[in-house]
Amino acid sequence: MTVALNGQTIFITGSGGVLGTAYVNAMLENGATVIGSDLPGHRADAMKERFGANPNFAYYDLDMGDEDAIVGIFQKMAADGLNPNVVLNNAAITGELLMGAGKPFPDFANTSISDWEKTLRINLTAPFLIARQMDRDIVGKYPAKLINVASMYALNGPHHQIYEGMPFKSFSAYSTTKAGIHGLTLWLAGYWAKRDCTVNTIAPGAVFNGHSDEFQRRVGELIMAGRMADPKEIADVMIFLCSENARYMTGQLVNVDGGFSGW
Repeated sequence: MTVALNGQTIFITGSGGVLGTAYVNAMLENGATVIGSDLPGHRADAMKERFGANPNFAYYDLDMGDEDAIVGIFQKMAADGLNPNVVLNNAAITGELLMGAGKPFPDFANTSISDWEKTLRINLTAPFLIARQMDRDIVGKYPAKLINVASMYALNGPHHQIYEGMPFKSFSAYSTTKAGIHGLTLWLAGYWAKRDCTVNTIAPGAVFNGHSDEFQRRVGELIMAGRMADPKEIADVMIFLCSENARYMTGQLVNVDGGFSGW
């Protein structure tokens, strides 16, 4: 089976992270036109420096907490001659993102409502807003795909003990939103079925991003493959979901977790 993305224009939210960057790189290598987006800052700057010279790459600043910005994003791209037929709801508040921003990881009893609601806003409400705007601007006009990004923790509880003594933790709002996003997938898959738009969820497992040897050991013991994933291994499956080879798939949750969910 040959997987190629020639003719695909792929829009990715939150594309400056470790997985987002891997997606962009793999998609460009497979012939796609790729539209990245993220908050202004060092992640966006790094992405533009790495991919900006590629004529098949475009970038837009996008605050996923700003409804008005999301409402205008597809029209903004269209004005520049870009009409994405594949959309990746990839942006999210993660534990590692919080760690990088110097945010604390309180115990569940001390979790603030503001932190809970901000995570819901970015991880679940924003993907709804992206999907709603797709419905308004592109679904039904031409064949399209939406891929929602969940997590190994969407339908599986975390092993809290592996985070003991680590600078980051699993947090309740993350798991909750990642379960919820597959609910959005299931609802939309049926709703858009007759308008030639498929909707699927990918659930990446534990992805290596500079983790300590001890954390890798703890996680590896929970995974059939015995190790964390290389970002490219997640991107390889994402490429398939973006391609025409996945045209008969919709409403599915695809686990790419080295067997974590199989035990």
